[in-house]
Amino acid sequence: MFRLLRPLVLRQPLIQQKTYAVTANPNQASVNVLHNIEKEHERLLRVVERRIAERKTMYSQLTDEMSTPDDIAKLKQLKESEPLQDAWDKWLKARESFQETIELLSDPDPSMRALATEEYASLTEQLNQSVTETFPQLLVPPSETAHLGALMELKSGVGGSESSLFLADLLRMYQRLANASRWKAQVVTQNELEIGGIKDAILEVKGEGAYDTLRWESGVHRVQRVPATESSGRVHTSTVAVVVLPLMEETDGKNDDLFTMDEVRVEVMRARGAGGQHVNKTESAVRLTHIPTGITVSMQDERSQHQNKRRAFQVLRSRLMDRKITQDIEERRATRLNLVRTADRSEKIRTYNYAQDRITDHRIGLTLKNLTGVLEGDDLREVLDALKKNNDEEAMEDMLNSV
Repeated sequence: MFRLLRPLVLRQPLIQQKTYAVTANPNQASVNVLHNIEKEHERLLRVVERRIAERKTMYSQLTDEMSTPDDIAKLKQLKESEPLQDAWDKWLKARESFQETIELLSDPDPSMRALATEEYASLTEQLNQSVTETFPQLLVPPSETAHLGALMELKSGVGGSESSLFLADLLRMYQRLANASRWKAQVVTQNELEIGGIKDAILEVKGEGAYDTLRWESGVHRVQRVPATESSGRVHTSTVAVVVLPLMEETDGKNDDLFTMDEVRVEVMRARGAGGQHVNKTESAVRLTHIPTGITVSMQDERSQHQNKRRAFQVLRSRLMDRKITQDIEERRATRLNLVRTADRSEKIRTYNYAQDRITDHRIGLTLKNLTGVLEGDDLREVLDALKKNNDEEAMEDMLNSV
């Protein structure tokens, strides 16, 4: 094997790629290039070596009769680690070819030197790509929530009617994003105001990857603009709180791990508000209370008690699943200084400034001069992709820091 020396510094892409060129002494330059790549990415390569060694040990333990749950789990792990093994084999082969090319860089035949120089550049790029893209992408654990949809709760905050108007804008933005992503979006409930706008709403988004994409929207969204009712042209600041929960379906096998019916108190009552005689005479509203956590869910928008109960249990499952995911994140990152930033939903995460046609995501310092495009849902994906990439970088840093 080879010797590795100093730690890696992560940034964009997942690991910053550097360019190494041939100098006056091509042989020594090539040796230095390989040495520098391995030296800069020491911890990353050490993690890969460790995973490959674990895979080799697991493979040696295979027997003809693999029927126990542990055996099945090992076979699954071996299957999942195949891409990393293939990438490692390609790395070793490229490294060996790189070393063989070094001698040819000073070959007396000009055509041979030219071919060697071209091969040198290609292998250098391949080695760099392995440590900056391939290995990091394969090492980041696959998402356990990739199959889940999202349940988005939007609530108006400071700013009065202007906050409710902005909530309507955000709701439309998420609906357009869902349509562009080929997800199915449905407004479960919304409380509209007579003066315009929406006080609060729940949006259900179904589709592969919906939760993993939209989960970064949890937090306080701030808007700075001149309200239509403002005669003096003064800019007002309003906020909307967004909470994104994993959408838990009744058929999801993990539901049984979230609660038992003995832990849930079910209450029925008459619905309140507009709706005619049906609202006043029928006990269709449902309130659920999860006793161990104190989480309460009320639902009255559907006409029947059965429909309201089904919706209420769906929201309860989603909130309990979200609580479980949040606790897992806190346990894994308890020592990180940015724990509050990633988990605290009360913190302002994004500003929408109409006067400057600007949107700024404060978590990653990203600013786009395209507010209209984002609110139309077309360019929101760029922000969400940047947030996901930042999360992957942090996951990689956590992994390397554990070495």
